Amino acid sequence: MTDEPNSIDLKLWLDQDIIPRQNRLKAKFWNILSEVGNTVELGSLSTIHEKSRGIKLSKGNDLLGYPYQVLDLIRDFNPEDGLNIRLLNWFGHGLFIFVLIGKNHPKAPLTHLNRDSWLYDLAETQWDYPEILLNNAARETPTENDFKNSVYYQWHKEIKINSSSDIKARILGELKNLSHILIEKMG
Repeated sequence: MTDEPNSIDLKLWLDQDIIPRQNRLKAKFWNILSEVGNTVELGSLSTIHEKSRGIKLSKGNDLLGYPYQVLDLIRDFNPEDGLNIRLLNWFGHGLFIFVLIGKNHPKAPLTHLNRDSWLYDLAETQWDYPEILLNNAARETPTENDFKNSVYYQWHKEIKINSSSDIKARILGELKNLSHILIEKMG
């Protein structure tokens, strides 16, 4: 492809295989996230956070030009005392797990999430994934000022995928580990 601004990649435009391949891949990941969501017991979410609103799977086509899928667990986005666990499957970038906790949550596990490769997010909004993931607006060890100056508490980590056969197991393993931390501190 040429770098000319008005140039159109006609070979890509006529490639009849690329879109079906991408759609099959998105469908496979959608099924995996759906299976993960169906595996999670709603009662366990209420144990962690009594205001749990359950599970929701959604998708989008353009996060910096790349499709993405989101699985939200708990779904209480209240900036004061809410809690949400989000799996973000961002094509071209990876699979990530986020935990968002309201600024004044009485049982926020601020120090408990500093283990096991979790990063504390420093972006202005919890939804600014390009800033968090691509510009590294996150810190391994948050400071007291980070907590004090933030309008929300959010951590994330990448879920490393080694093979297509271990995607669901890796996700469930991360959710299990996170659930133990949250139940220990918040349940």
